[in-house]
Amino acid sequence: MSHYEERLEKDLITIREQVAEMAEQVEAGIRNAMHALQTGNDKLAAATVLADHPINRSMRRIDQLCHKFIALHLPSAGPLRLLSSMIRANIELERIGDYAVTIAREALQLSAPPSGPMASELERVSNETQLMLSQSIKALNELNPDMARATMIMEEQMENDLDIIHSGLMANDDRDTVKSLLAMFAIFTQLKRVADQAKNLCEETVFAATGDTKAPKVYNILFIDEDNSCQSQIAEAIARKSFPGSGNYTSAGRHPAAGLNPVMVEFLDRHGVSIADTAKPKPLDMTPLELTTLHVIVSLQGPVKSYFDHTPFHTTPLEWDVGPAPESGDETGIKRLEELYRDTALQVRDLMEILRGKEAP
Repeated sequence: MSHYEERLEKDLITIREQVAEMAEQVEAGIRNAMHALQTGNDKLAAATVLADHPINRSMRRIDQLCHKFIALHLPSAGPLRLLSSMIRANIELERIGDYAVTIAREALQLSAPPSGPMASELERVSNETQLMLSQSIKALNELNPDMARATMIMEEQMENDLDIIHSGLMANDDRDTVKSLLAMFAIFTQLKRVADQAKNLCEETVFAATGDTKAPKVYNILFIDEDNSCQSQIAEAIARKSFPGSGNYTSAGRHPAAGLNPVMVEFLDRHGVSIADTAKPKPLDMTPLELTTLHVIVSLQGPVKSYFDHTPFHTTPLEWDVGPAPESGDETGIKRLEELYRDTALQVRDLMEILRGKEAP
């Protein structure tokens, strides 16, 4: 094997390894989303939504590797066919990751997990879907055409199963309402997909004409607690200081205190964060429209659902257990504040690295 052939083979292996790693992330996303839906685990659902950000970065990284491979090797025959398959698989895996996010967001909207006969059907279809996905990924990783062909047959049976489930829904006494809801949901879903693809076309047009790539996303994040005098203020201050280019940060409380915790203000000042002249406890008085602009809501005291009648579908609710605020400025109170600051800083860092990556500004 020549040096050129060795280099080509090495680069192909790298691409296949990256696709396999992304496939593992996607498979975990579907598994976690369904488990969250079936058990009412809001924390797992929120974590699944956030886990899609690394998947999207993997997709972009693989896309860059594939284009670099084409420019460097000008492949033909077998290598070109393999690369073409990897490019399409990369896109398809990213879409499956999006489906996991949608399932997880639906789980967050439910007041209780599915129950009764529909829950049983959901579990059966979920198990079949996950088995098919697992076998598809295995066939892709091993380039096993026989396994791929056998797995494709499963999809036909699943389509028949879904037709039966749909018929069961239509047999409901209130089938007209069910039918209308399903139809409207399908219509809105398709319209949303059209809008998403139109946006993608615009981004490709800008890149083709100017060379400008899509700007990194800036996230709107709200930190909440009971009175907005300490925990949520600390989280907002840390986020503003550590990741100023990654987000727009605000904080608020259910019952705003008359003023900021003075021990907290002095503590932050010693850490180079001065908020005494700019911050004050604020109420949770956002309109439904304002809530929809938030990408993440972080509660530092209790579940997010306890603060709002309804959390927007595309807003991810998180709950951080960082403990109570200090009650005094004595040695015990300062120690508690140090623990609170440290734990909150770690949570903020982890969140922003998930959203924007290790190099989050």
